[in-house]
Amino acid sequence: MNWSHSNDFVRLDIFFGTAYSDDPHLVRRIAVEAASAVDRVLSVRPPVCHVTGFGDSSVDYILRFWIRDPTGGLTNIRGNVYLALWDAFREHGISIPFPQREVTLLNAADLAASASTG
Repeated sequence: MNWSHSNDFVRLDIFFGTAYSDDPHLVRRIAVEAASAVDRVLSVRPPVCHVTGFGDSSVDYILRFWIRDPTGGLTNIRGNVYLALWDAFREHGISIPFPQREVTLLNAADLAASASTG
């Protein structure tokens, strides 16, 4: 989205999550450094990263960065920033979680007992 019509800067947002065991201060710093190292990401308007919430499986973030050349493609620059995040997170031991569910199996006696008391 181009938020200002008076210049050619375009702000892009990407969203990601990390494990609760990862330090959010470190995650934010690494994310900004990773995005800053990607070609086309502007240094005159440095990237910023914010925590946006505490999800079911992750601490959720938004990473905002600016480019000047949207005609060079938006999906490819987002992809390059995601890859930079991936590499930087792996290098620093930051985890990108995936949903996990725990299932408890009850035996027939437990089910019968719970049905008679319920």
